[in-house]
Amino acid sequence: MMSIINIIGRSENHQYRNVVTGITLLILTACDLRDKEPVYNLADKVIESEFSVRSQAVQNPDVLYFGFDLRASPQEDARQYLPFLNYLEESTGYSFRLFFTPKGKTTGELLGAGKLQFAAIGSSGFISAQKKYGIVPLVSGVNRQGIAEYQSVIIAARDSDIRTIKQLKGKNFAFGDFTSTQGHLIPRIILRKNGLTLADLKSYEYTGSHQNCANSVMSGVSDVCGMQDTMAKRLDGQGLIRIIHISDYYPSSGIAASRDVPDEIIEKVKAALLNFDPEGIHKQGLYHWDKTEMPKGFVKTNPGDHEKLKYWSEKLGFIGQ
Repeated sequence: MMSIINIIGRSENHQYRNVVTGITLLILTACDLRDKEPVYNLADKVIESEFSVRSQAVQNPDVLYFGFDLRASPQEDARQYLPFLNYLEESTGYSFRLFFTPKGKTTGELLGAGKLQFAAIGSSGFISAQKKYGIVPLVSGVNRQGIAEYQSVIIAARDSDIRTIKQLKGKNFAFGDFTSTQGHLIPRIILRKNGLTLADLKSYEYTGSHQNCANSVMSGVSDVCGMQDTMAKRLDGQGLIRIIHISDYYPSSGIAASRDVPDEIIEKVKAALLNFDPEGIHKQGLYHWDKTEMPKGFVKTNPGDHEKLKYWSEKLGFIGQ
């Protein structure tokens, strides 16, 4: 089922007012709308707004739909992406709406089916969707060190006795989403490089997001978790978890397009992405963009960027050879 979330409140901070009034959230949800439509209250110090859900059966052909792999919570991710879409609207003249990927679907599948025209997608999801659906790479995210790469980390509870990867045999392991690069593929690479497979674990689960993965460890449900480096380092700095292993660098998440998007639109959006300056002229109005995987904006995606992860995706059975 598709349902549309319209922002009907107003911003407490005037610099977000144009975002709150100018952009609509479109959510794909696996949940049925019961007799009473759900309402999402996202009030905080940055945005005071109520999100009311209304059914919409048909997509608007005059709108470009933007999706993303879930990182934190739907509410927090929406707060981060809405101002970004506002920037794209102002830079390109096109209208954008934000999609949430429902359970049982992937961002890559929605790009392949033309439900999304653009999406922020991790390397693992991109590799699979490019092979299956021919999605088009546009840009890669630039991290705090100024490079288009990121790492995955393995975390344990602050008071855990686990100190190394070698101690993970017989432990309960939490991953993020099944299609996540930092939350699944790279942690699987880490395990394999250390002589471990899923069969060596006591149990494992897919929690759906990096935040859920961390919560599983902090609540004691799981012994360890494989997750995004940015969030993990923040939690470690707050004394909430302990990082026990950091991976090698791999290509970061980026923005991709459906193969059905006209070249003219792709080039205009790509230019806007490359001109995006989240630490400079476009900083005002953004919400916690420094916590994303592209805090310094974007660079062009180069041929061969994903070859190393493609090799591991085939070796571990994520995609067919």
